[in-house]
Amino acid sequence: MRRPNVVAMATRSEHPSAEFVSFQAAVAGRYSLERELGRGGMGVVFLAREVALDRMVALKLLPVEMASRPGVKERFLREARTAARLSHPNIVPIHAVDEVDGFVFFAMAHVEGGTLGERIRERGPLSPREGVRMLREVAWALAHAHLHGVVHRDVKPDNILLESGSGRALVSDFGIAILAGADAGAEVVGTAEFISPEQARGGDVDARSDLYSLGCVAYHALSGRVPFDGETPAAILGKHLSRPAAPLLSVAPHVPAAVAAAVDRCLRKEPERRFAAAEALAEALGPEGEAERELPVPLRVFIKQIREWETTVAWSALGLLFAVPALVFSIIRGPADAVALFGTVVAALAGLPLAKLLRDARRLLRAGFTADDVAAAFAQDVQLKDEEFRFQVGKRTTLVDTVVRWLKRLGYAGVAVSLPLVWTMPSPEVWSAFSWSFLTGLSSSVLLEIRARTRSDVLGERWLKLWKGWVGKGLLRLSGIGLKRVAPAAGGVHRATEVALGLAADRLFEELPRETRKALKGLPETVRALEDDARAMRRQVEELDGVLAEIGDDDPARAGAEERARVRAGMVATRDEAREKLHQAVKALETIRLGLLLMHGGSGTVESLTLDLKSAQEISEEMANLLEGHREVERLLHERRRTGVIALGARAEEEA
Repeated sequence: MRRPNVVAMATRSEHPSAEFVSFQAAVAGRYSLERELGRGGMGVVFLAREVALDRMVALKLLPVEMASRPGVKERFLREARTAARLSHPNIVPIHAVDEVDGFVFFAMAHVEGGTLGERIRERGPLSPREGVRMLREVAWALAHAHLHGVVHRDVKPDNILLESGSGRALVSDFGIAILAGADAGAEVVGTAEFISPEQARGGDVDARSDLYSLGCVAYHALSGRVPFDGETPAAILGKHLSRPAAPLLSVAPHVPAAVAAAVDRCLRKEPERRFAAAEALAEALGPEGEAERELPVPLRVFIKQIREWETTVAWSALGLLFAVPALVFSIIRGPADAVALFGTVVAALAGLPLAKLLRDARRLLRAGFTADDVAAAFAQDVQLKDEEFRFQVGKRTTLVDTVVRWLKRLGYAGVAVSLPLVWTMPSPEVWSAFSWSFLTGLSSSVLLEIRARTRSDVLGERWLKLWKGWVGKGLLRLSGIGLKRVAPAAGGVHRATEVALGLAADRLFEELPRETRKALKGLPETVRALEDDARAMRRQVEELDGVLAEIGDDDPARAGAEERARVRAGMVATRDEAREKLHQAVKALETIRLGLLLMHGGSGTVESLTLDLKSAQEISEEMANLLEGHREVERLLHERRRTGVIALGARAEEEA
């Protein structure tokens, strides 16, 4: 159902319709109607105040002319009774069902906010974080409905409400829902762009039909496009029946591969090849809640300082503009004291930005945060700012950007052509061509940078790339020289289990008596090695999961199924082995932590902990050789890291 903009409705001065007036007269004393919220195929929705409880509700009224049609009234009441049976945080609750003076209606909770459809139409596709949250919450709602034998049959963006403030997704409008197993007849109901193939052909539907529709919704929410489009509903239904949907990654490459694979699986034509239940879809999306946490103060301050670092660089550069010429002049003509003075000033100004960066990073490390925390915090901050830019300015790239980018390319191409001629055939014409080409390229580059910074978080993305790479990790190691590891900071940032265990073991070790620490002097190195190996294994598992999502499933209908199955088997074997080694490493870290706790309690011994350390060292050595015997897997991983794609021989055949 389409819900008009609430603000716009509130500011318009319109005469109430006759329907509004007569319905208000019928429910006077119980409900006070304020305005119409929207209309759909099965009714009109009014915003009203429930007098007895003094709360805002939405009243869904079956139009009188529709109530007179055979079966329509019964179907409308069935919607209310069906939805009223469901009690879930992500389903709009039904408060009451009633019939007064020929008006058939029900009262449901009023959700402040708009529909997912409005959100996409007004602001474009959801970010991956927003999309995954919406998809997971709707899957939970459908899982609850399916558990109670209810199939929605009209899952679409305009039937999903997004609550203002919290962003929570709520499913509404069970107007054509049926009880599982009930005879729905041969009637084709639903919305063409989001209807399942079995529903399109008027066949039997079950919970898996809702999952197909939810896959269409997720496809639309993450890419801004529907899987199938056409000039008429009949044309769209035909495509649902006969054509496979283009992979989500082909139209939304920014979506995580595992999420795209889950959406693609929902869009399979055969119900048995989709997820068996909505809970399985929610689980396939990965752990929830990590990116929703607010960043702790030290990380927020560090990000703010890093974003302001350019100001420090600018002031240092301004100082160098005066100090460097003074140093050169003093070297040529000045006394030794002047050379020393200006040399010190130049060195200080040049080193000031780096010194400030290292100082800020050291303060963060002292607060108990790690390099992974910094990367995760920057990723969350960049994602949030990109969402703000997307709302504020819309598209990141416009026609102007495209034109300027081509001017930049042409300018630098002109420089490349004219520069050799400047040396071989100098002439005013050649110098003019070189100058104009250089100015065109340089000015276009500056203009692109300015426009990019006003349309996206370019600076944040660059810092994120730095902190995730070896340069950022090296800067943090440099800033942490001489600084002992401290207890991990509480809350705000998710840490892998191995990181939390390693930090806890370090803290417990530092609290032991000096003589005990000497007897266990190899413990910190062993803990650090186990932690690093476990983190490497976790990254390997995540990378292999992503590769498996890109390769696709074992669908025999797809081209290149044999090669894909062979490569997939190798990937799965390596992934499972890496996962097992990860479990062993975490278990070894846990054993060391428990041994240290026992020693603090007075019941542990150095000898037993030494044996634990020896076993841990053996596990670490085994993990170092994990990929031996899986050369093809390593080749594919290397190819993916280098090019960003998996190059299977069957891909060309598949796309042909």
